[in-house]
Amino acid sequence: MFPSYKILSLGLATIIIVGATSCTHHPQEAARDEHFQVTDSLLKSLLTDTVKAENARTEITLTGSIAPDETKMVKIFPMVSGIAQSVKVQLGDVVSKGQILATMRSAEIAGFNRDVVSSEADVRNTKRILSSTEDLYKSGLASEKDLEQARSDYDKAAAENARAGSVMSINKSGAKGYEIQSPLSGFIIEKNIADNQQVRADNTTNLFTIADLSTVYVLINMYESDIANVQVGDQVQITTLAYPDRVFTGQIDKLFDVLDPDNKVMRARVRIENPNHMLKPEMFANVKIHAKSGANLPAISTNDIVFDNNKNYVIVIDGPAKVHIQPIEIAKRVEDVAYISKGLAAGQRLVASRQVYLYESLKD
Repeated sequence: MFPSYKILSLGLATIIIVGATSCTHHPQEAARDEHFQVTDSLLKSLLTDTVKAENARTEITLTGSIAPDETKMVKIFPMVSGIAQSVKVQLGDVVSKGQILATMRSAEIAGFNRDVVSSEADVRNTKRILSSTEDLYKSGLASEKDLEQARSDYDKAAAENARAGSVMSINKSGAKGYEIQSPLSGFIIEKNIADNQQVRADNTTNLFTIADLSTVYVLINMYESDIANVQVGDQVQITTLAYPDRVFTGQIDKLFDVLDPDNKVMRARVRIENPNHMLKPEMFANVKIHAKSGANLPAISTNDIVFDNNKNYVIVIDGPAKVHIQPIEIAKRVEDVAYISKGLAAGQRLVASRQVYLYESLKD
């Protein structure tokens, strides 16, 4: 009994000793450094941006209206008096160059036709007399004075015929009378004539106004407080009530340096393309002008900025594998550009991608 107990005790002691020995043979692991570090390879994989020095722009919101391009618009006045016989177009119609807009019965046109016929007859008669006089002069039966008189009569008749033909070419007529034709392709934007209306050549009211609306003007109303900030060349964005989601862009090409005496505004003009003739004359327009403020400030993309705890930050690159968090103060934002009043200088380089990840890793 006793020997077996000792052996068991010895075996148990051996297991305890071996177990203790085996535990003491494992070396103690060193604590790992979990602090985030920026590497040169990491920076090379990121987009960067450079702080620019720009003349700060301010955004001015104004109103305006659409107007026809004056260089592509004509007003048609009557060249003769008469009675409107057939008005073929209505307000808003599309017309082509040379299209007949209306016809008139006119006694003046009858007189012009008579002048053409008479002058052509005079040309034929004086030409025949001149030819006969030249033959007589060669035969010695007519004097040089007679020849000069025949030539003078022919020249006068030819000049009168040219004048009468020119008058008829301006006042075109057909079988139905005097024809009012469109001098260009475009839209009828004004109409002051109707069938059987009496028309006078001395009337100061135009019969039609035709405009090519492929380009239009936007006339902007500027108050006195905005005049100093707006210049020719400033970029403009335009929206209308009819197309609130469509933005038309252009730039100011003219400032009218006079104030309207009634509403005390000065006009600025923008010439813009008008695709599919979407914009119509007299439409109301909302206008945003990106004007220069006169102050040079560091400018960066708004996408470079990290906003945290009501403050703005950027990640500035100091060199290979070196960056730091830089708090900044924003003077103003214009679309996707932020102008910085404090914290940055022109020429500094910024991290422009994954900057939120870097900010969260570095701020701890």
